[in-house]
Amino acid sequence: MPAKKKSTSSGKAKQQDNQLSASSSTQDLVGSGLVTPGSPTLEGNFEGPPTKLADSSYLQGSDPEISGDGTDVIKSDGYLEDHRAYFGQRFAHFKRWVRDIELNEGGIDKFSRGYEHFGLHVTDEGVRYREWAPGAREASLVGDFNGWDVGANPLTRNEYGVWETVVPNTASGEVAIAHGSHIKVTFVTDKGERVYRLPAWSRYVTQDLNKSPIYESVFYNPPHKYEFKHKRLVPPADLRIYEAHVGISSPEARVATFKEFTQNVLPMISDLGYNAVQLMAVMEHAYYASFGYQVTSFFAPSSRYGEPDDLRELVDTAHSLGIVVFLDVVHSHACNNVEDGLNQFDGTDHCYFHEGGRGRHELWNSRLFNYGHHEVTRFLLSNLRYWIEEFGFDGFRFDGVTSMMYKHHGIAYGFSGHYNEYFGGNTDEEAVVYLMLANYMCHKLYPGFVTIAEDVSGMPAMCRSVQEGGVGFDYRLTMSVPDMWIKLLKESKDEEWSMDHIAHQLTNRRYQERAITYCESHDQALVGDKTLAFWMMDKEMYTNMSDQTALTPVIERGMALHKMIRLVTCGLGGEGYLTFEGNEFGHPEWLDFPREGNGSSFHYARRQFNLVKDEMLRYKYLYRFDKAMMHLEQQHKWLSAHDQWVTLKHEGDKVLAFERGGLVWIFNFHPTTSYTDYRVGAGWAGKYMVALSTDDHEFLGQGRIDHSTEHFSTPMEWNGRPNYIQVYLPARTAVVLRHSE
Repeated sequence: MPAKKKSTSSGKAKQQDNQLSASSSTQDLVGSGLVTPGSPTLEGNFEGPPTKLADSSYLQGSDPEISGDGTDVIKSDGYLEDHRAYFGQRFAHFKRWVRDIELNEGGIDKFSRGYEHFGLHVTDEGVRYREWAPGAREASLVGDFNGWDVGANPLTRNEYGVWETVVPNTASGEVAIAHGSHIKVTFVTDKGERVYRLPAWSRYVTQDLNKSPIYESVFYNPPHKYEFKHKRLVPPADLRIYEAHVGISSPEARVATFKEFTQNVLPMISDLGYNAVQLMAVMEHAYYASFGYQVTSFFAPSSRYGEPDDLRELVDTAHSLGIVVFLDVVHSHACNNVEDGLNQFDGTDHCYFHEGGRGRHELWNSRLFNYGHHEVTRFLLSNLRYWIEEFGFDGFRFDGVTSMMYKHHGIAYGFSGHYNEYFGGNTDEEAVVYLMLANYMCHKLYPGFVTIAEDVSGMPAMCRSVQEGGVGFDYRLTMSVPDMWIKLLKESKDEEWSMDHIAHQLTNRRYQERAITYCESHDQALVGDKTLAFWMMDKEMYTNMSDQTALTPVIERGMALHKMIRLVTCGLGGEGYLTFEGNEFGHPEWLDFPREGNGSSFHYARRQFNLVKDEMLRYKYLYRFDKAMMHLEQQHKWLSAHDQWVTLKHEGDKVLAFERGGLVWIFNFHPTTSYTDYRVGAGWAGKYMVALSTDDHEFLGQGRIDHSTEHFSTPMEWNGRPNYIQVYLPARTAVVLRHSE
């Protein structure tokens, strides 16, 4: 079985907010044979001068939206001026891809619909099957339908390595391959060996552990396909994302299903006020404990959770609730499995991957795609289109982007932020240009579609549009923020926390590049780490989370800081906010999937939503607060607001204050000292009222903040603001004030 993917190969906290580099790159453009090639194969040394074709009329027919030279990103970041030639050459590389696709494939729309041509499709004549396997000498489609006879349904090969056959309908006109029957493709390799593989474009694969851990491809052709009742949604500008894993979304020690998630979890997400759900581990993966990051079948929703139509129903139901749905996309690598994966698909070491060491990830024990190959790019772009068109996803979170973009994959490499680290030869330009193509396609064909990058390196222009010369993502994850909170909790006393450090980490974002911020995602919950709640309250969560027990100092501190950490992160940390399921109510312990090392136990591979429903337990208070915070954001939309001003960072008092979204936010992190009539600068004259307080009784606070109190401003400059207000600040309390008049 493949090894479990580690969370981040290179990253410690400071690396996220650092700042691509160039490397030589040769583009391998191989036609599929589906259309007639109309241009020569291009080769370009990316570090050298652009090819003659790049300077000629060859690129002039490209999409007018990308008619520029890719250097507009420099206008807002003068430090990029020294790398103007790099951005120009990278953009020319991207435009050569677009132009080649236009001439050879009829445009990126047609090119990215490979799922309509490859794999198995029911036609009037029968079931057509098409597969790209250039290294094979012979090929046959076998399965239950033909008694696994290798001679019954041979495939024919064209000059581009594409194999094809049609299984005719029966004499009565019925489809010859029954729905639910098993199928495989068998190849004779260049060495004369016969091998059996799952079709690379399989849409449904299943596993029967009573027989074998190897997955089997299933012909999925149900008599009645799910019909969507609601249209896809355009994600809002103020994203409140609920990250979830369907399989663990039950208190029971087993794998939960798509239908259970639809019935039980989506209503809770809606109640909390989140407007997006990000689904992990959807693409089929042979090893459950890989958390979905060792993908074996890229076009198949995991059968652990149900059938593909069950996923369609989940997405459709989310849309009915006004919730957009994002997919966690794993194009950074693929599972090392051979019999039920893409590895050695046609009997060669390469096919979809680089051969040799370049095609292997040492840390993850997985295969690395050859992003410079025409057919590999078709496969990956079509994979994205498939999940949008067939299931209605509204956005993608691209996993492992750092590993993709750098030849060292971020392994044992620390990014300091110096621009030469990105433009000095370590970058895999083929991968970067693939990401540009992916973002270009998603945004061109689906206006408003959202893409999010998991990148720890802090590459400049990652979240600038492709038209400007950026990589094209809409958001990046602020991976340094959760590391900061864990580090503070593990290594510093409360009275040692630096307000300046917290404010800096939360606001240290690239100009004009949006970020999704979070206190903890799935990474922080994995075995070997603990949730924030468990870091703060640890063993007392087993004994003192009942309202019938004493409110100990440990529990009181943990509950107070849990609310404050979430509020300040959501308020100051980015243009979108994310939580991992269960952590909004302080889920205890950690995540650990069934594996050999834990006796195949599901005990930690579940989310104990029952803790919130138990009115005797204190988890309900954190749930209520998270709900209040999300609904306040829904009302004031500070995540998409452009005003942000940090007014106060007082190290002695442990007070942090800022303005954002028309609100004044004040945090007293001091563990013991409360302040009366504490003066805080304010941008607007008039009356201020309490909009949210962490100290309310309904959130297990002490109720020291009176919501009826009116705070009137004084017209005197304070903290660099034209007015000030005076407030009561209890210890370990945060209050958000709205400008009333």
